[in-house]
Amino acid sequence: MWWFLASEVAIFGGLITVYVLARLANPGWSQHAANTINLAGAINTVVLLTSSLTIVLAHDAAHHGKMDRAYKLMMQTVALGLVFLCVKSYEYHHEWTAGFTPMANVFWSFYYLMTGLHAAHVIAGMTAIYVVARGVKQGKHPQRVEYVGMYWHLVDIVWIFLFPLLYLAS
Repeated sequence: MWWFLASEVAIFGGLITVYVLARLANPGWSQHAANTINLAGAINTVVLLTSSLTIVLAHDAAHHGKMDRAYKLMMQTVALGLVFLCVKSYEYHHEWTAGFTPMANVFWSFYYLMTGLHAAHVIAGMTAIYVVARGVKQGKHPQRVEYVGMYWHLVDIVWIFLFPLLYLAS
């Protein structure tokens, strides 16, 4: 699990490094970043941090043999992931219709690449949590809650980097 997480850190770390270097080379970057919807990014930050809490509580419940509670908390985490994706979909629609497409400039190319890759990881995390939650509901493999929780925390940590880089850096 740790090797897998390390590979994910390498992917996002490399992407963030290239983003920062590109930003330093483009002085007009902040003008483009000013068009992101900061409120939506902030809402998504709160949503993901709350989902981190629910998955931690699910791990604690599973650790103490409270499988029904663990299941419910895991499903809350999945629901929060869905809220995140809905807010992101709203953002994409608003930005795309305003003409801020990946072809508009380098900033928007990075924006869609980084947030799109992150959204794909949110979907993967939600899927893994759902699959593990079904097993937990049946009393099977409670240790897997910790593994999906570790992955989910990685997804949250990545967002903690993306939010200021893409939304607040204007």
